[in-house]
Amino acid sequence: MSDALPVAWLVRHGETAWSVAGRHTGLTDLPLTARGEQTARDLAPRLRGLAVASVFTSPLQRAAKTCALAGFGDVAHFDKDLVEWDYGDYEGLTSREIRARRPGWTLFRDGCHGGETLAAVGARADRVVQRLRAVDGDVLVFSSGHFLRVLAARWLNEDPSAGRHFVLGTAALCALGYDHDRSEPVIRLWNQLSYAVA
Repeated sequence: MSDALPVAWLVRHGETAWSVAGRHTGLTDLPLTARGEQTARDLAPRLRGLAVASVFTSPLQRAAKTCALAGFGDVAHFDKDLVEWDYGDYEGLTSREIRARRPGWTLFRDGCHGGETLAAVGARADRVVQRLRAVDGDVLVFSSGHFLRVLAARWLNEDPSAGRHFVLGTAALCALGYDHDRSEPVIRLWNQLSYAVA
């Protein structure tokens, strides 16, 4: 592995009331909880030493606020492709509530009735991957859990459904990079949390 190869650092937003409750939060623009704000602040010293060429954030407030509290709000560029999956009719519901309506449902296989298809989320992730790879240097990205899971799958040239394998906590730090050269995309770090999970 060469340290000269660029790294795409990913950060999932801090905790919201719906993330605590396990509710699917797509385009509903919820604020961070007090704990979510604190874990976002806790990211600042961990990210301070990064020499990034560009910073991108979802325009949704949970990601943008995490970005700002982590110390990058003044240099971040809003990217609409970084918003979370549009869950359609499943917005605000827990997986248990969705399965009561649709037994056996899983997001990465079945998608969301009235919402965005997995293919559409994958296409957005592909556009983001292209933008990240076009930057000359390391990048820092703030977004939401399910979208970042699809982004990781597409970084690896895997089907978007492979995102089901990448669990991601709130305020988690990840790094996408390369092994020997740019033809070998890898995950260098995944789901590193700055706080103890209760």
